[in-house]
Amino acid sequence: MKRLLNTLYILSPNAYLCKDGENLVIRINDVEAMRIPIHNLESVLSFSRVGASPGAMYLCVHNGIKLTFLSPTGRYIGSLEGAIRGNVLLRRTQYRVADDEIASTHIASIFIAGKIMNQRAVLSRFCRDHQPETMVEAQIKEVIQQLKEEQKKLANVSDRMAVMGIEGNAAKLYFSVFGHLILNADFPFSGRHRRPPKDIVNALLSFFYTILAHDVRAALESVGLDPFVGFLHVDRPGRPSLVLDLMEELRAYLVDRFVLSVINKKQVTSKDFLAQGENGIILKDETRKALLSLWQKRKKDEITHPFLKERMPLGLLPYIQAQLLARHLRSYLDDYPVFLIQ
Repeated sequence: MKRLLNTLYILSPNAYLCKDGENLVIRINDVEAMRIPIHNLESVLSFSRVGASPGAMYLCVHNGIKLTFLSPTGRYIGSLEGAIRGNVLLRRTQYRVADDEIASTHIASIFIAGKIMNQRAVLSRFCRDHQPETMVEAQIKEVIQQLKEEQKKLANVSDRMAVMGIEGNAAKLYFSVFGHLILNADFPFSGRHRRPPKDIVNALLSFFYTILAHDVRAALESVGLDPFVGFLHVDRPGRPSLVLDLMEELRAYLVDRFVLSVINKKQVTSKDFLAQGENGIILKDETRKALLSLWQKRKKDEITHPFLKERMPLGLLPYIQAQLLARHLRSYLDDYPVFLIQ
């Protein structure tokens, strides 16, 4: 099984990544702030305005370390990686399936069925654990039933656009009651707003969806799949469609529950964010660092995978699902075993 290594997050906007032997060195204002051996890393995410030296980029590429650049506000800029890895026959199969409307619609419906089931699980668990007031509980349970009805529609879809329509309806239903799951009054939520995020909750969701996307892309590339050719999200220049596909089943479990946890446990406050006018709301640098530390810690928690029945660190979940998807495409599995919250 793949070893769970570290992700290096470079958070200071003035940080410069350079190379010293087999080490990556972070320098801030020309002063060394940190160094880490390259063999201890599996990826690097840089939120710096300054960037990285050619030597550091070569060291990452040569060692198979994915180097991703984001703006200080968390907007994705681009990634640097080495030669394409993986089995060309697997990718050719992926392309053929993506071009087959029936086959791709089937896989797309599995992704969204898993997403809806996991959304229902998050809502049900809240009612079970927190026993909200009667009116709120009734609203949540009504949405759970409506989500169940949306999920049933997936059995009769004939194309990917129909699957996308069901996903959109389910998302509206889910986020219509998501605010009830937030027990901290300092974090109002009136609905999902992506670009830009209009409130603190949306800022947190968007930020960690971006982090999840990085992990999922790395997982897909590690098993040899093309992250830009999806089955649900159609091809668009520059869009990692398969990343967005595989993220669907993981959003509620990995991101939504994490965001709810840090808010409800008051591990973050409303003072930890900055308003950026038309650019929405962003996390302060020190808050981002603290939350990413919690995110990394959670990735080490162990779960029993519902399909494999094996214990594994949570951080390996994207890699396991990418492997299972590859096995399905190779016809080693009759169907893709979507991840479901237990």
